[in-house]
Amino acid sequence: MVTTIQIHETTLELLKKIKEETNAHSYDEAIKKIVIARTKNESLAGSLKGYMGKDSLKKILKDLRDMRNESDRF
Repeated sequence: MVTTIQIHETTLELLKKIKEETNAHSYDEAIKKIVIARTKNESLAGSLKGYMGKDSLKKILKDLRDMRNESDRF
């Protein structure tokens, strides 16, 4: 089934760029590539913030960085 959608001129220009960058043969293919890439790359980054609070997460990340730096030293 083929359908027509209305988009702003600026959106069309962005879609044209995405089509070129992804080597898509059509706008439909370009949109599919964007959606597939988006769903594959969904990140859980920041999801702990809601459970632990921003400051606790910062401390954990700092401790991890410190541990890594200590083990990397000779």
